[in-house]
Amino acid sequence: MLNRLRQEGKLKQILCSVGFVVVVAFLVRTVFLYYYFHSVMERVIQTDQAFGFEAGAVAAAIAQGRGFSSPLRMVQTGPTAWFTPIYPYLLAGVFKLCGVFSYSSNLVIRCLDNAFSSFTCWPIYAIGARTFGKRVGKAAAWIWVFFPMSIFFSTVWVWDTALAALMLALIVAATFSLRGSERLGSWIGYGALWAVGSMVNPGIVSALPPLALWALWPLRRRFATAGRLVVASSLIFAAGIMPWTIRNYVVFHKLIPFRSNFALELWLGNNPAVPDSWAPWMHPDDDRSEAAKYARMTEIPYMEEKQREAVLFIRTHPLDIMNFVLHRFSNNWLGMDSSPADLWSHVPPLTRLGIVGNCIFPLLSLLGVLFAYREQNESAVPLALVMIFFPLVFYMTHASTRYRHPMDPIMLVLAVYALAYPVPYLLKRFSGLESRIPASHTTD
Repeated sequence: MLNRLRQEGKLKQILCSVGFVVVVAFLVRTVFLYYYFHSVMERVIQTDQAFGFEAGAVAAAIAQGRGFSSPLRMVQTGPTAWFTPIYPYLLAGVFKLCGVFSYSSNLVIRCLDNAFSSFTCWPIYAIGARTFGKRVGKAAAWIWVFFPMSIFFSTVWVWDTALAALMLALIVAATFSLRGSERLGSWIGYGALWAVGSMVNPGIVSALPPLALWALWPLRRRFATAGRLVVASSLIFAAGIMPWTIRNYVVFHKLIPFRSNFALELWLGNNPAVPDSWAPWMHPDDDRSEAAKYARMTEIPYMEEKQREAVLFIRTHPLDIMNFVLHRFSNNWLGMDSSPADLWSHVPPLTRLGIVGNCIFPLLSLLGVLFAYREQNESAVPLALVMIFFPLVFYMTHASTRYRHPMDPIMLVLAVYALAYPVPYLLKRFSGLESRIPASHTTD
């Protein structure tokens, strides 16, 4: 009997653990991957067509011995700094083992992305538990298991999206653990974590200054200690990005710590042909004339030209820029290029459900921030900082749900808290009403 109780206790402990949630998340994504491969991708994978867009093209160049080069699918353009190195080299490693754009590599890469998405359940739980309690953390982790965008981007898109979401969630979780700490080793590890994250997707670096400042704030009156920790963490961060920076300087004779293509993204969202947000058809991976120009000029002169054109347009068309920024702000938070009201009458019922979800999710996240502010919950500050600073670059370039996805775990924790916040008040009110019901009514 005692052994049976112990076994039941161990089973309950396993079923209630975050590790179990991670396993279920991976199984859910595997089922979706099976459906996706045998219904949507069947024709594509049989012909070994390219996938992964620019990241896939760079990975193929690495695997084929051409080095970190040629991000465009239509033409080989030589060395590139279009991406930071971690994800393209990960793809290249899979290509080396399983074949370039083969069925096996296609499947392995998507399984890896699904694993990244599944492991994100762990920092989601850690963030939720630290900020709002274990129940909110566990609920957020379970919702991530079935969260449509997390399943979609980890399965359908061969990109660093799922890995970037995992890295940003890990960084936020680490920020909570680090706050006010005087341990030198912890700050060194924090700098290393930021370096790895920046080499996955440099977009997350936009949240580095506010998060690091929040972690350091309790030590603000101890200047010598705080300065020592900041210097140590900064040196480790600099050391982490230094090899890539040196490589870029040697190849391009220009200081490029992260990526070279910001000027192109800025131009795509700020030029005379932009209708309301950006002009994707002008991208050199889709426009043959732009691809030929990129190959002829080589990468750095091409990017410098695009920067000059974008800056000139921004300076001479301030009203247009304001309009574009407003559209990109809406695109980022609603996940739609057009107004929900305009789309509603032109889409099927299932898509309407997606429109409703896209509108409710950011609204719940904002409510979570407001409720946390009302409760004077200081632990929610890093989550709000991520929501403020992470999307800033997309307001100036162009926005989409894919670009926003790395902060979706943070938004999810806040959304779950927004749903959980009224529950105690509703239960209290319900119990108060119940106590006022006459006893004769309760016995009927």
